[in-house]
This record gives sequence, C-alpha cells and structure tokens, in this order.
Amino acid sequence: MSAAPADRKGGEVAEEFDTDVCVVGGGPAGLVLALLLLRSGVRVAVVERARGHHREFRGEILQPGAMALLDELGVLTGARARGGHEHDRFRLVEGDRVLLEADYRLLPAPYDHLLSIPQAHVLDELLDHCAKFDGFQWLDGRRVGGLVRREGRVAGVTAAGPEGPCTVRARVVVGADGRYSRIRRLAGIGAGRTEAFDHDVLWFKLTEHKNTGKNTGKNTEKNTEKKSGRREAGQESRRERARERPGVEPPLRDVRVFRAGGSPVLAYASWPDRIQIGWTLPHQGYRDIAGQGLDHVREQLCRAVPPYAHLIREQIRSPRDLSLLDVFSSRAERWTDDGLVLIGDAAHTHSPIGAQGINLAVQDAVVLHPVLVGALAAGDTGAARLGVFEERRGPDIAAVMRLQTLQSKAMLSQGPIATRVRPRLARVLRHTPLYRKVLHRIAYGNPSIRISHG
Repeated sequence: MSAAPADRKGGEVAEEFDTDVCVVGGGPAGLVLALLLLRSGVRVAVVERARGHHREFRGEILQPGAMALLDELGVLTGARARGGHEHDRFRLVEGDRVLLEADYRLLPAPYDHLLSIPQAHVLDELLDHCAKFDGFQWLDGRRVGGLVRREGRVAGVTAAGPEGPCTVRARVVVGADGRYSRIRRLAGIGAGRTEAFDHDVLWFKLTEHKNTGKNTGKNTEKNTEKKSGRREAGQESRRERARERPGVEPPLRDVRVFRAGGSPVLAYASWPDRIQIGWTLPHQGYRDIAGQGLDHVREQLCRAVPPYAHLIREQIRSPRDLSLLDVFSSRAERWTDDGLVLIGDAAHTHSPIGAQGINLAVQDAVVLHPVLVGALAAGDTGAARLGVFEERRGPDIAAVMRLQTLQSKAMLSQGPIATRVRPRLARVLRHTPLYRKVLHRIAYGNPSIRISHG
C-alpha cells in the first residue's frame, strides 16, 4: 500500500493510494471480504463514509450460518465478548396463541440459537483483525465521488472527506456500500427494484429501566453443561423484574412477531438493555397514521405490541425516535463490470423478514473471496472472470427471495380461515422432516459455503 500527495486545481493537495482491491463500504460484507483477502496476501483499502461504527444499526441478528463463518474467521468470540443476547426461537404470536414457530434449539450446537449483537461489535472486531495486516488501509469518513477509469475499465475511486480529497487506484473495486449503492449508480448499473413485499417498517428502540438489570458479554458465552440452569435462573430473574415493574415485560429468549390488526410487530431483546421493535405497515401507510399526530402513533403502537405499551408511552417523545424503513427487494441488473464487482445489498436487497441481511452479506464475501484471488493471480479482472461470483451466488439469492416471499405470506395473511388453519398446520409440520429442512435453510442458507484457505 502506498500513498502520495497529488496536486489538484486551486492548489488543493489530494492523497493517492495504490492497492490491489478497493472495497467501498465497511459493513459486514466489506470487512469480511477485506479480512479474507488480507489473509490471502492481497492488499486492501476500505473506503467508508462513516466515522467509526457507533451509529444506529437496525439489523442486529446473526443467523447460525453467519455465526459459523465468523467463528471460523476467529472474530465471533471477540464480538460476543463485547456483549449480545442469545434467542432460542422465532415466534409469530396472536394474543396468547403461537401461530408459527421456528425452534433453533433443534439445530446442532454450538449454533443452536439466534444471536442479537450490535453490528458495531462485529465490525469493530473485524476491523481489529484487518488492522494486523500491513497491506490494509482504512479510509473512513470519506464519501466516494467518482470512479477512476483507465482504458474503459474501472481502476479505482475518488473520494473526499474532512481530511481532503483522495484517489484510490486499484486492480478491482468492490461495491459493498449497501442498498442505495453509490458505486452501483456510478457504474450505470440498474438496481432492479421490485415491490414484492409492498410494506414499510417503522423501526425504533426502547430502553429497559436500569433496575431491570443488564446483560454483559459473559451472559452470551455457550456452556453446554450449565445451559439449562442459566435458563432457569434467567426465567426466575425475569419473573422477579416483572414483579418489580408491573406492566413492563422484560426480554425473553424469543424473537417475537405480534399479530395485531393485520400489522405484525417484530420485537426482540437487544444488547445491553434495549428492545428493538419493527412495526410492519402497508407501503406508504405510515403517512396517514403520522398525519394524525404523535399521540395517535403512540397509541397505535401500544395496541400493536401491548407488553411494551408502558415503555412506548414513556420513551417515544418525538418523531425523531422513530425510523421508517422502505422495504423492497432488488437484484442488480448485473453484479460486475470490468474491474468492478458488487456484493451484499449493493447487488441484492432483501426484506428484513427472516433476519437474512448479515447472513447473506457474510456468505457473499466468502463466495467472492476465491473468485477475486483467482482473478488477481491470473491478471484477468474483466467482467466475465468476475462474473463467476454471480453465477455461483445467484441461485442462493433467488432461493432466499422465494423463501422470504413465503414467510411474508405466512406472517401477513389475514382472515378467519388463515387464522384457524395456520397454527394447526404449524403443529403438524413441527413433527415432519420438512420442518427441520426449512429451519435449516433459514438458519444456514447454502450450507455448502465454506471459507477458502488457499
């Protein structure tokens, strides 16, 4: 990695960096890919718009598939030590009835659970591992403004930030900059957006009162012999806290979706002492609700998720406490160009249903890694060579989109017939091989994806 000043118009001096791969976006996909490439002897520069990782993230649930790969990379233990919550089940509930359930305890240990963990914990751990390599350059606080092209191919990026402009020259640029990818737009690649889910999610976090206690990183470490004892103690602790604070429901070891008036609400415990809640609404339907004032929004939320009504009334004080997520699915028209490849949400965007975002991002990086190493070694970073990534990963992404569509229908379908049939069908399926097969697919995606150590 080399850096040197370069003159710009008006006397402004810009830094120039030379590297093998420039990754734009320091999220899970970008940093996992960076670490894999660095371990293979490839020089990597990561350009990230934000300063640090201590901003608000919505998706914080790791599926077993992502946990297994992060563990193999050696970063899961350190990330967990920073703090997180395990969840045993995913449940769709209506009143006192469980309509659907995915019980992760049926999966083989040690990944027999979901892990709610702040993305900052995972990203900080990945960044610490990347920083151990001499060939790594972390360029945060810089917004990409353009693509560098040489002889018709992408050969780097230009960016600007508080420290001034810079140019990063690279043999390959990886767009890992999310669902609204600037790299994708600069490359003239269409997003391929569809409205398959036709709904939005109003997202917010609630903070438990301090007298309810906090989980520390130690609470998340697996210990098979003491697992049942911990659960019993945790249940007793929850009962005690509930008695101390009537009307406030402490976090459970479940990720729950409450069915209320046809608008499901996702709720789960988030480290250290928070509850993440996502209220599903018809696409653009929030406008009408918000138009009736914040008090009306609060009361609608209280009716949708009664266990947290007290905290909602107490803590939702401003529209700024709420974040509206536009839910859509998309698959970019193509994932590669000469010298360029898209990864993660930049290549394909998904609904938050099923908590697949980080899982897919990590698996994307693992699949792309050997493709990039091979292309660099062969001196061929053209679109056709890099396109092997889409050929290998495309069928998995299509399968996830189909599964999410089915999950959406199962959660959102209404009417007396659906309400009566769904729990009965769920109980029958629970005792069939199909149940475990679907659970395994949700948890792992493509189980054949393995880290290449070559």
